[in-house]
Amino acid sequence: MLDVAPDEARRVALWSVGLLSAHPTAAQGRSASALRQEAMVLELLGRLGAVQLDTISVLARSHELIAYARLGGVRRSAIEGAYWGGEAFEYWSHAACILPVSSWPLFAFRRRHYRAKGERWHGRPRHDVHALKERIRLEGPISTADVGGAKRGADWWEWSDAKIALETMLDEGELVVSRRAGWRRQYDLPERVIPSEFFHDDLTDDECCAALVEAGARLMGIGTAAEIADVHRLPTSAVRAHAEALGLVPVRVRDWPAAWAHPQALAWLESASRDRHRTTMLSPFDPLVWHRDRVERIFGMRHRIEAYTPAPQREHGYFAMPVLHRGRLVARVDPKRDGAVLRAQRVTMASSAEDAVIGTARALEEAASWVGSQAVDVRDVRPPSAARALRVVLQESSSVDVVR
Repeated sequence: MLDVAPDEARRVALWSVGLLSAHPTAAQGRSASALRQEAMVLELLGRLGAVQLDTISVLARSHELIAYARLGGVRRSAIEGAYWGGEAFEYWSHAACILPVSSWPLFAFRRRHYRAKGERWHGRPRHDVHALKERIRLEGPISTADVGGAKRGADWWEWSDAKIALETMLDEGELVVSRRAGWRRQYDLPERVIPSEFFHDDLTDDECCAALVEAGARLMGIGTAAEIADVHRLPTSAVRAHAEALGLVPVRVRDWPAAWAHPQALAWLESASRDRHRTTMLSPFDPLVWHRDRVERIFGMRHRIEAYTPAPQREHGYFAMPVLHRGRLVARVDPKRDGAVLRAQRVTMASSAEDAVIGTARALEEAASWVGSQAVDVRDVRPPSAARALRVVLQESSSVDVVR
């Protein structure tokens, strides 16, 4: 049993998800060529293994924010080009996620599970799945717009028969999502998307789970069984079953449950001499904050997504984004892009220290520039005593104006 200090575990958590020591500056991201930017995003996807998708877009969509948080000024067009340029696909991992094409074999166990189940929670497809698949074979990728729409009623769960058929074939691996256009999934044949060296389902369920446990442990750096399993939605028993064979190291961290460390994380911890921190706003769906109990234990922040909470009951806002500064979560910002203005509808400071205020202002300034806003409008600040200091720091910025 290896002892790891809580502060070391925090540094590992940041490093393992690409938020410490290895990121380019915002200026470097902006100055890189389009091709280099796409390569940077693909390198990041390979490191993370999965980038979660979500429909909400108030500043930008979550999958864009995850790349931005690490790569600074990388253009949004380069992010989209990397994700949907033929070297990634969408499937069920932590949730609906963008995954590198190389990971296709690792999800064979999930595809087999869906085939054995034979239906989604919507029931069995009533649409002719063979006819749909033949149409895709002859005409190329299609979306639900090409087959009459995704809904048969007003409620979001009332899917059309064609949508149920397409999603069933996606679950089972008969189709793959190669890209999104207008946020609609584009369904294609997997053999046209997945390179031949990865297009196979010959790994056993046990081999798939072992590989995904290793990937989850690598992303967590140091994590409990529940945290490692949660990366790709595996049972915690899979972590316990494979930890020793994978070389995961049992570690003891004060005030933590039993945990394992990935050998790469321990090697980095021994060799790291200086931390290079990123100041940025994080998507609520960022892998650093996937596991809420972990966030509270490591960073002392109880973070919840309040988008589906009635507005009067929200404490921090509709899409509150944690602010990372000097390796700490120092605030939450609920942003909304309104034309040329980035509105910080609510800013909740976790610390009123001057450095935390400076970091929050810097994160707002850079985010505004990234989405093309020329001004920042700071509305509700909590505690109110931090409002003036935050606005003063923003007013000193040379890149954005402050709405008074």
